[in-house]
Amino acid sequence: MKPIKGVNVLSSYDTIYEAVGGEAVIREIVEKFYPNVQTHPLLAPLFPEDIRPVMEKQYQFLTQFFGGPSLYSDEHGHPMMRARHLPFPITPERAKAWLGCMAKALADTSIPEPLQQLMLERLSGPAYHFVNT
Repeated sequence: MKPIKGVNVLSSYDTIYEAVGGEAVIREIVEKFYPNVQTHPLLAPLFPEDIRPVMEKQYQFLTQFFGGPSLYSDEHGHPMMRARHLPFPITPERAKAWLGCMAKALADTSIPEPLQQLMLERLSGPAYHFVNT
């Protein structure tokens, strides 16, 4: 993995998933992320009132995306995330807002800041790739 600001944030870990602490920390991120989304004026209208199924899919996806077990693919098939997001109007502003909510969630964890930056960097590509409006 590439260093950020001259620091190898993964040091002795093979994956981001391992470096952050695995399952428990990915669940913590998701639990902190969705309250931010549910109160964000640009994002809240895109999500159902019962957010729990969305949270579970996000947990599965982030686990797999950051190098953990292939939970998402095992249950739902290939992620095809752009196609799965096409029914929703994703604007550049919404992508930025989504990343902002994720940054806030990550900041509320014990994940070291350089690793948070790496995670956001990795998520920014997909976030902007989903823009369809």
